[in-house]
Amino acid sequence: MPAEGIVGEVRVIPVRGLPELADGADLGRLLHEAIVRLGGFEHGDVLVVAQKAISKVEGRVVALADVKPSTRARELAGEEGDPRHLEWVLRESAEVVRSRPPLVIAQTRHGFVCASAGVDASNARGEGTLVLLPLDPDASADRLRARIHELSGATVGVIVSDSFGRAWRQGTTDVALGCAGIAPIRDLRGTSDAVGHTLVSTQIAVADELAGAAELVMGKAAGIPAAIVRGVDAVGEGSAVELVMPRDRDLFR
Repeated sequence: MPAEGIVGEVRVIPVRGLPELADGADLGRLLHEAIVRLGGFEHGDVLVVAQKAISKVEGRVVALADVKPSTRARELAGEEGDPRHLEWVLRESAEVVRSRPPLVIAQTRHGFVCASAGVDASNARGEGTLVLLPLDPDASADRLRARIHELSGATVGVIVSDSFGRAWRQGTTDVALGCAGIAPIRDLRGTSDAVGHTLVSTQIAVADELAGAAELVMGKAAGIPAAIVRGVDAVGEGSAVELVMPRDRDLFR
């Protein structure tokens, strides 16, 4: 990857026109057909796909009615939350990191630390349903990349994105939960800056930057589940697991 990773002008192209997604739908084909209408892929494109699109086709949608809340879920729900929702949060969590009922910050089985372990009612299939994170977002990205290549012949990078808060910043931004065909981190340690200083700790979360750029055109309620980021040379190997802060370096726990 070039030192700066930028080929030229960067474009972010929304992928519109996908139907409501259901368990078992061929997401790769639906995206391929939509992108053909846009003129097709170009070399070096990165396809960013919203986590909920992946979760829906992988059957990661659950009903509140299908769970009996535990005592712990009732405690975490407090007076304002739905204990059934919190029960699903607990089932998706490896650890509850912080809580202020009904808000829960949890570590998922993937290692992500996020609100509600990623369990979300927004953009679900109506009242009483929740969307869970994919079981293995990196594997999801890899399967989608292979399907896109099968249908189009194009070799692209794929990112599975979701919205995360930050411990020291207001608001959310999209980050990469999974990726395939890209180097998720650009490691600049050992290189020099513009005035000759050796960089000691600088690592750029390229996959997160691409996910955040894609969110600018995808939005939260526009019904646009994917975007192409064009003009950034991110080709490489790696997984989004590399972006998870190791526990021994986590100063917030």
